[in-house]
Amino acid sequence: MFTNARQAYEQGAKTAVTNRQLEAAALTKCAQMLESCKRGWNDADRPGRLDEALRHNLRLWTLFQSELARQDHEMPVELRVNLLRLSAFVDKRTFQVMAEPSPDKLQALIDINRNIAAGLSTSPA
Repeated sequence: MFTNARQAYEQGAKTAVTNRQLEAAALTKCAQMLESCKRGWNDADRPGRLDEALRHNLRLWTLFQSELARQDHEMPVELRVNLLRLSAFVDKRTFQVMAEPSPDKLQALIDINRNIAAGLSTSPA
C-alpha cells in the first residue's frame, strides 16, 4: 500500500510545474500573441487581436508588478527594482501601441517577454 502511495507521489513530483515555469509559459504565450499580430498586421481581425494581446500582456505584467512590490519578496532588492523598471517600460510601450498602433513598436514587448521567459526557463543558480 505504501509503495503505491510513494509511486503516486513520485509521479506527481515529476509532473509538478514550478512558478518559474508558469511565468515563462505565460510570457511566451503573450509574446506569441503579439508576434501573431505583428505578422498579420494587415489582417481584418488584427485590431481586436491586438487589443486582446496588449491587454493580456498588460495584465500579466501588472501581476508581476504587484508581486515584485511586496516588501517580503524573496528576490534580491536590486533585481526587483530592475524588473519593476522594466515593467514600467512595458506599461509605457503598451500604451504607446494602444494610442498609435504600429507593428514596429511591438518588437520590444515581444523581445522582453521572450528574454525573461528564457531566463525563467533556466535553472536558478
